[in-house]
Amino acid sequence: MLFLFLTYMGRRRRNPKIFENIEVIDAGAKGKAIAKAPDGKVIFLTDAVPGDIVNVKTGKQRKGYYEAKVIEYIKYSDKRTEPVCKHFEYCGGCKWQNMAYEHQLAFKENEVTQNLIRIGHLELPEITPILGCKEIYNYRNKMEFSFASKRWLTWEEIKSDEKIDAFPACGFHISGMWDKILDIDECHLQEEPSNSIRNYIKNFAISHQIPFFDPRSQEGFLRTLMIRNTSIGELMIVLQLFEEHTENKEKLLKAIADKFPEITSLQYVINGKANDTIYDQDVILYKGKDHIVEEMEGLKFKINAKSFYQTNSLQAYELYKIARNFADLKGDELVYDLYTGTGTIAQFVSKNAKKVIGIESVPEAIVDAKINAKNNNISNVEFYVGDMAKVFTDDFLSLHGKPDVIITDPPRIGMHKKVVEQILKIAPKRIVYVSCNSATQARDLALMDETYKIIKTQAVDMFPQTHHVENVVLLELRD
Repeated sequence: MLFLFLTYMGRRRRNPKIFENIEVIDAGAKGKAIAKAPDGKVIFLTDAVPGDIVNVKTGKQRKGYYEAKVIEYIKYSDKRTEPVCKHFEYCGGCKWQNMAYEHQLAFKENEVTQNLIRIGHLELPEITPILGCKEIYNYRNKMEFSFASKRWLTWEEIKSDEKIDAFPACGFHISGMWDKILDIDECHLQEEPSNSIRNYIKNFAISHQIPFFDPRSQEGFLRTLMIRNTSIGELMIVLQLFEEHTENKEKLLKAIADKFPEITSLQYVINGKANDTIYDQDVILYKGKDHIVEEMEGLKFKINAKSFYQTNSLQAYELYKIARNFADLKGDELVYDLYTGTGTIAQFVSKNAKKVIGIESVPEAIVDAKINAKNNNISNVEFYVGDMAKVFTDDFLSLHGKPDVIITDPPRIGMHKKVVEQILKIAPKRIVYVSCNSATQARDLALMDETYKIIKTQAVDMFPQTHHVENVVLLELRD
């Protein structure tokens, strides 16, 4: 039976279909383009723009859809634009870079609206146009790059008769390949000196024979590089090393410090475990401060190597202003900020509220929140740590009071069902729901629809050149 199943699966994969003159009609989830096959099935494409006319070859075939690749462009869409990055074809980081920005915004706004209607079956007010980003490149304040002992080779290079140099790489993982790194010369997502620092470290390591990490054999020295900056010009570099090698470590760190004296914080991590997450690792300061500082309306936020902070500083300010505007605080309200992170929204709205209480599950984030509030001389905020579904209870409310307004900014999975139930039980007069995933937001809003009416909804583009979009919804109690 297993042999028959594997044979069947193999046949499905070995018998691709060719569809010709297919019009790409929409942009869907995860940045994929959408077309319709002659047999009525949906076709998901990763390398097309709505409006293209294409010939495609199917890969995976499922009951209701195909995954396919464009093999020929018959006609290019008028929504296209020329990608600025030479790595666009292979790098999966900016999948919409070949689509003009005004069309990116239109598809993002439509996705949010359709998710609220189709998933949540919600009645919506007049849609406020999506807020675009003034800086559509060089907007990220945090980038993470991986090192590899051999760079990833394109299929064209592999087929070539020429001798190919698979030199060490520093760049991004190829989509779906945990051990393949695309070597990057120039990335357009973070402003200088990001590219200069990354290229200097790579070239210095090569010239001084400092080993790059091999993820398969779990050998080598240089593992990852994190570069963080802030709108006030502070700069953090965190090198992750696979093992302790004092000579290589000192040589490299000194070279970086000498070459880039503008670095505010130069740190490193020795991580010999199988994965490269640093949240359970000690971060060691080599030079400067152990943090950098971001500023917003006079508030200062301390950011360390493990801190969460919105990765688009300028657009985060716009997002928080919308949330504060929706909250419409008069100065006498008790506000709960659920999933508060490092307390940025809580502190941002605090001057308009009587008191703000922030709750977050990550202990390190709450430590940062308390430090930031103290440094900002904010006395009307309190922060508590714990699993939201377990902390946000009747006992907690009895101790701290029932909120007049709730601001919630959950992770992509949305709010736990118990949290939604507790919100409905409390019935605050106003809820501001900030979301990075309008599909789970729609699910949660549907659970509250009998009690709350949607007053406003505002999409915000935090990540130009990608399909990602934030959405803010204002809810008020129904009469």
